[in-house]
Amino acid sequence: MLQIDDRYYDRQKFEQMVTQSADKAGLSANARYAVCFSDTAGGLALFFAIRNLDASVFPIHPATPHAAARRLAVAAGCHALYFNSLEAETLSTAVAPDTAGQLLQMSSGTTGAPKCIARGWAEIDAEVASYVAMFRHPEEMTPVIACPTTHSYGLICGILVALKRGRTPVIVDAGNPKYLLRTLRGIEQPLLYSSPAVLHTLARLMPEGEKLHAAMTSGTVLPEPWFARIRARTTHLFQQYGCSETGCIAVNPDVTDAADMGFVLPHHSVACSNSAVAPSEMIVSGPNGEVATRDLGYYRPDGMLVFVSRLDDTINVSGLNVYPREVEDVVMSMPSVTDAVAFRKADTLAGERVGLLFSATERLEGPAVRQWCAQNLASHQLPMEIVQVEAIPRQANGKISRREVAAQHAAGQFTALAREVA
Repeated sequence: MLQIDDRYYDRQKFEQMVTQSADKAGLSANARYAVCFSDTAGGLALFFAIRNLDASVFPIHPATPHAAARRLAVAAGCHALYFNSLEAETLSTAVAPDTAGQLLQMSSGTTGAPKCIARGWAEIDAEVASYVAMFRHPEEMTPVIACPTTHSYGLICGILVALKRGRTPVIVDAGNPKYLLRTLRGIEQPLLYSSPAVLHTLARLMPEGEKLHAAMTSGTVLPEPWFARIRARTTHLFQQYGCSETGCIAVNPDVTDAADMGFVLPHHSVACSNSAVAPSEMIVSGPNGEVATRDLGYYRPDGMLVFVSRLDDTINVSGLNVYPREVEDVVMSMPSVTDAVAFRKADTLAGERVGLLFSATERLEGPAVRQWCAQNLASHQLPMEIVQVEAIPRQANGKISRREVAAQHAAGQFTALAREVA
């Protein structure tokens, strides 16, 4: 039924674990349960036990300390927390028991404070059925899930979709890329679900001539230099786009440009511009009504949904829009630059200007980076401040919160290796 690292659990064994978890945990229907387990098998067994009762479950990343897990569980209105144990820790909550079970998850918080998203099991089932019906390319592939199974990407699109297809999902700890590579080499037609950062690491590790059979990317648009390297080292490259409130929205079965998010799944409809010159916010209509994604995009004539920028990340310089990804792609095409993030800075003359953090394999002088930018960007896109740092602060899923980067930079939290102010 599923494999975790080198250990295989057949259906009988895993269903026995699910039954034992339900009995020992003393579960009841309609309650909200938070689950935080470092043991992946134990956490998944309890997850399915709770779901089978049509209760609500809030999976929490296994690396979360107890105090933080408890705070998250309380914020999600959970009635109890299971922290590496089937003994419930009762929580005080004002939330009444749910009339029907739900999957509870926290939004990423990249544009504000994280909030609890609740989606019913019928909605999750509809998403899985829609995903499987439309995205048929990997039907004969074995899903290898090297991302958190507490997040909808690994949990729904990885595990639940695999089980719906009758495939055995292989769950692998992505913390050791060499072990992950060895695992992939031992599987016929593997499809790797992982973060952009992990895919980029594997593409750099693989010897010349070796390719990944198939990989899925999600969570953030790949920087152009990363995309070029990953695309060259992957036979089949897929991409999916979604948000916490709606789940997966679109899937691209053959990625040739990092910004091409995919074709919209049949259980959704997305309203946005048909013009690359004048993109608009993507508005998703689905089972729970309309959801404003805060993402700018447009449709190509063939129906492909193309991402341009986060609305909240767009920088307005004297009335002209600057999309951070355009600046980042230019900077990351500079030799020795490994990562970059462009963000909004207040400016007394232009209202807003572009700030830039970057990392590189060697010390680079600010004027050299500025000259590179000047050769490849319009004047309003040029960074007013350029700071080289040891590493760009990325989240575990590879995303960058430009709002947090701007706040940290303003607070002087980055130790600069080199700096230039225009």
